[in-house]
Amino acid sequence: MPRAFICGCSGPVLTADEEAFVRRTQPWGLILFRRNVVDRAQMRALTARFREILGRPDAPVLIDQEGGRVQRMTTPEWPAYPAAARLGAASDDPAEQARLAFLSARLIAHDLAEVGVTIDCLPVLDLPVEGGHSVIGDRAYGRDAETVARLGRAAAEGLMAGGVLPVFKHVPGHGRARADSHHELPVVETSREELERADFAPFRANADLPLAMTAHVVFTALDPARPATLSPVVVSQIIRGHIGFDGLLMSDDLSMKALSRSFRERTEALFAAGVDMALHCNGDLAEAEEVAAAAPELAGKSAERALKALARIAGDRVAFDPVDSRAKLDAALATQT
Repeated sequence: MPRAFICGCSGPVLTADEEAFVRRTQPWGLILFRRNVVDRAQMRALTARFREILGRPDAPVLIDQEGGRVQRMTTPEWPAYPAAARLGAASDDPAEQARLAFLSARLIAHDLAEVGVTIDCLPVLDLPVEGGHSVIGDRAYGRDAETVARLGRAAAEGLMAGGVLPVFKHVPGHGRARADSHHELPVVETSREELERADFAPFRANADLPLAMTAHVVFTALDPARPATLSPVVVSQIIRGHIGFDGLLMSDDLSMKALSRSFRERTEALFAAGVDMALHCNGDLAEAEEVAAAAPELAGKSAERALKALARIAGDRVAFDPVDSRAKLDAALATQT
């Protein structure tokens, strides 16, 4: 039975120590970064080897392939993709905006599926506000909740049409944060009323999607003592309650500097808060050992959510021409001024 955590690895192949770790600890999935990516043949071999070690052909492999400045699979081996903000600005017609968001994500799904990646940490549903840190910036689809919700939905549907599962992030919102949680802990002092009106709205509109990732952000109006990832209040009252998300909830990366204490303590705290899955990205085996030691077997409601999510990977998909579709996307974006 898999354990409720996702691990990273250090390079383009699994080392002997990493293979032993995966075999012994049985992570639910593997997440890849630029350090893990060379070309199509290498990625196929890496994803296949991970699944072979686990003996689970459907073991998830994840990546952050958003477009813009967040792309792990890059040129010249793969095409570049536009940032979310560029898709939102490509047209004044909401239907055309959604078509382009869907098309970009469908093309990304094609790239991922052919190398064995089954989950993409997209769409970003954070709503940026004036004064917020640029860590979100052009990763957001727009500056109003309706646009972010609508284009995020289109992107999620584009991924699923290509057999790749979306993970919406960073729930319940990172756009208002004035710090980058990769480096420090952001604290948001906005009222709950305003958060519900604006920041939470894109997540609520997409609450039926299968997977979500938390934000390492403190919301003083909700829980002044703990970031959302580690807060039972935020998870139960906001993410599960107000937003209405009942899919598989994973943490953001536990190695980010927003979090303190040992990796074992971080992991224990997120599960105590009601998060389903721990995410550890940097490939440091000593840290990963602590995460694995604190991660329970994937069971109960969390296991049901995981199975339900994986069941949404399409079997028979509509015929897709990536060359023609890429030409259409490029042509539409070329008209931007």
